[in-house]
Amino acid sequence: MIFRYNEYSNIQTLDPAFARNPPIIWTTNQLFNSLVQLDDSLHVQPDIAKHWNISDDNLTYTFFLRNDVKFHKHPEFKTTDSTRIVVAKDFEYSFNRLIDPKVASPGNWVLKNVEKYKAINDTTFQIKLKKPFPAFLGLMSMRYCSVVPKEIVEFYGSDFRANPIGTGPFKFKLWEENIKLVLRKNELYFEKDATGKQLPYLEAISVTFLPDKQTEFLQFAKGKIDFLNSLDASYKDELLTPSGKLREKFKDKITFTKSPYLNSEYLGFYLDGENDEVKSELIRKAINYGFDRQKMITYLKNGVGTPANSGFIPNGLPGYNQQKGYTYHPEKAEKLIKEYIRISGNKTPTIRIATDNNYQSLFEFIQREMEKVGLTVVVDVMTPATIRKKKWSGELDTFRASWIADYPDAENFLSPFYSKNFTPNGPNYTHFKNETFDQLYEQSFSVTDPKTREQLYIKMDSIVIAHAPIVPLYYDQATRFVQKNVKGLTNNPQNFLVLKRVWKEK
Repeated sequence: MIFRYNEYSNIQTLDPAFARNPPIIWTTNQLFNSLVQLDDSLHVQPDIAKHWNISDDNLTYTFFLRNDVKFHKHPEFKTTDSTRIVVAKDFEYSFNRLIDPKVASPGNWVLKNVEKYKAINDTTFQIKLKKPFPAFLGLMSMRYCSVVPKEIVEFYGSDFRANPIGTGPFKFKLWEENIKLVLRKNELYFEKDATGKQLPYLEAISVTFLPDKQTEFLQFAKGKIDFLNSLDASYKDELLTPSGKLREKFKDKITFTKSPYLNSEYLGFYLDGENDEVKSELIRKAINYGFDRQKMITYLKNGVGTPANSGFIPNGLPGYNQQKGYTYHPEKAEKLIKEYIRISGNKTPTIRIATDNNYQSLFEFIQREMEKVGLTVVVDVMTPATIRKKKWSGELDTFRASWIADYPDAENFLSPFYSKNFTPNGPNYTHFKNETFDQLYEQSFSVTDPKTREQLYIKMDSIVIAHAPIVPLYYDQATRFVQKNVKGLTNNPQNFLVLKRVWKEK
């Protein structure tokens, strides 16, 4: 009854205030709860809040909390049973901590539209917004918004990162950094299944941190870990056929699932840089037309992913727009490059693309295709950490990136193009600026009707595509390879790992 997986990219913390990437979110998902949670279809469901009211002006949210949620046991609680019940003041403290400059949580933006919040009594917590924000409840499901106990956080200080106490289905047992993490079943957990049986079913979770994906795959093939979440270039052909089917020799041992994942993979152009080619809409559009996305997915990704022939908003979110995108059109690409050469006098237009080695083959494919239509492409392979740092500081003219939904609303996929979000103060890595886009983006917050808002999202997405600050590559799919004896593991469009309903057959 132990679920085992490997986290090759390691984790830096178990503090939910720092749950900024999937590896940290996955582990903190097991340890903590928030006011609300999302189901597998990304609908908001009760968590510690049983239910809630929203005022007519969509500004005040009143949450009514359960009175039977206990923190994991710890001697610092100084009670006879070494625990206590969560009250609304705990959310007040947790939110204060999230926005405390001394804590410096990367999730403080989650509360930037919140005017105030307060515990009205032990089981009532109220939040007032500065302006309506239709996606607010989804935002509250994020791990950043987890409830943490003041006395334990203050007891450990910055060491809370390695001594987490939450309310989740599993409790912390052991963490040897870079080697192993063990979580045990929380015998006090409040959630039950449909038959009234207490969750979770598993006794424990064991996470290893092997940094090499090939070694991770070999451990999985031997049955020593239960689950593989990524399809790495080093072993993809061993597991899958070129058309994306599980190979015959694994069919009796492994369950393979593919599902939509709210992640748009793209190539971004830094528009405030020195490179004239990158500043030219002609060149940016030429790249968008210049390669066959379907061919790239079929031959280089074993069929995993959907060609991004639409906008930046991925399939699965309201606002996804099938019409307004770029398809493979090499003649158009060649014409645009010739036009650029004629206007600029630059006879050898060149761009440099920064990527990491996991995506190298994709960009070498784009490189070959673009050279056929007259554009020289240099592929610079760097570590993911280097790309991340240089992307924030505007040191890369052209870079590969992915945008994974923080919360299930298309607004999240439009925030990287809002001019007030320029890096390093926000996620606008391209420094794209368009007045009409900005007006529509601001207007969308006050629109409560979902259909009207969807139309605004489509318009904004169309503006981005028309000006081409990016090249959408593909909408990702979550691939999961699971040992046959693992049951109850479900997929969701955010690719979060939810283990409270998982069990293993003997």
